[in-house]
Amino acid sequence: MESAPVTRKHPEADISRDISPDLGRDLRRDLSRDLSRDAGRTALRRVAPPLVALALGLWGLERGPAGGSMWRDESVTVQVAHRPLGDLWELLGQVDAVHGLHYLLLHGVFALWDGGLWALRLPSVAATALAAAGVAAVAHRLAGERAALCAGVAYAVLPPVQMYAQEGRSYAFVACAVVWATHLMLRERWAAYALVLLLGCWLHEFAVLALLAHGSVAWRSRGWRWSAAVVVVALLPLARVSAGQAERQLGWLGRPSWQDWAAYGVLVLAVALLARGPSAPRELVRVAVPLALLPPGLLLLVSLAHPWYVDRYVLYALTGLALLAGARLAAARGVWPWVLVAALLAPLGWWSGWLRTPESRKDDVLAVAAAVRERARPGDAVLFMPSRRREWLLSSPAVYAPLHDLALDRSPTASRSLWGTEADPARIRARLAAAPRVVALLDPEGQPLDPCPAEVAKREALAAGFVPCSVTPVRGARIVVYAARGPAGGCGRG
Repeated sequence: MESAPVTRKHPEADISRDISPDLGRDLRRDLSRDLSRDAGRTALRRVAPPLVALALGLWGLERGPAGGSMWRDESVTVQVAHRPLGDLWELLGQVDAVHGLHYLLLHGVFALWDGGLWALRLPSVAATALAAAGVAAVAHRLAGERAALCAGVAYAVLPPVQMYAQEGRSYAFVACAVVWATHLMLRERWAAYALVLLLGCWLHEFAVLALLAHGSVAWRSRGWRWSAAVVVVALLPLARVSAGQAERQLGWLGRPSWQDWAAYGVLVLAVALLARGPSAPRELVRVAVPLALLPPGLLLLVSLAHPWYVDRYVLYALTGLALLAGARLAAARGVWPWVLVAALLAPLGWWSGWLRTPESRKDDVLAVAAAVRERARPGDAVLFMPSRRREWLLSSPAVYAPLHDLALDRSPTASRSLWGTEADPARIRARLAAAPRVVALLDPEGQPLDPCPAEVAKREALAAGFVPCSVTPVRGARIVVYAARGPAGGCGRG
């Protein structure tokens, strides 16, 4: 015999029958007020973190005075994403496959709206806002409304998060994918989890380290094990291609420095302090601690043998730190925790302001292009020392096109490369011997000199046959104008 279905009654259903009308009206009013307050808290938790992230992302987005600034990695994004799809696909088969999905995304953005620095960086701002909403969603599931609000805002205001929210690279997108994959893991939505985490891994394959952090929590789940297998198998094609490109892609990296280990030590200490004590929700700690520590720690260890560590490659680990900080703030009682937060606002505000200046990045390719435009004459030759510094002008074709690139053999597009290929040393020497003036783009003083034969040929030919006319230091670069010795040369203007 089937039992009768259970009918859920609204809390107000029997009020008027069981108590007096006046008291019933008071209770209904109080209940309505409580429901409105709960709805307001939910709305605040959902809206405040992404709005804070959006406001910080839009603040000083161009990063500098009129015209803004852009550093070399963003310059690569601009010139690669503007290539035709066929040329872009051929490039990824040779180099930079790890960033291929991001280049394709920006290719679509530029096709719809070629809006300069705003078009380059707004997608990262949007991804960071979505990530902040995701951090709040994870915290809400593990520790409630108050922790959700605090964690989401904490994530948005972290300086490294602010930095990569305003950068035309993939790292904000990767962090967003890992955050929402974490949320889907907690909900046991395994198909969606695998899809979102795989998207993050295809944006940058080191996102796969988040899989290990998730596994420390969910390894007993059959759904997680199947999802992990799907992610790993689907990532193998990219891993195979990028492994063949690793030497060219990451050859500039050395083993982790003492500063890298010190920064990781500070992270470990912060996580340990925030995770200790009964006020930290146990389930949140189980999720946040591995997410904060495992990806950077594992990448540092791997980099002792294969130097692959850069902190931005595991930016998403800051999700764990934000979750712990949010839970602590939510549980705070009394005034002293908030006094500490207020004391941190001054240096945080200074750091945030500095991140929106050209000095916060290694170089400024727009300033380099402006200096070349100012110094170069029609018909001048240009020389990049080393050749990879061609990236400084490739995103400014109006400046680069009128100059005769002495060392270039095949253009970046023709050679399916980022910076083109250069002629052999003998041809470079011969071309330099026929040039009356050369605008040379060099690294700052004190940087190690590239020992390859072509670069040695450039330096020797300039020293033997030219005199420097002017040296213009620019953020992360030097612009040196050389004139040939003898009557064919002459410094003149510049």
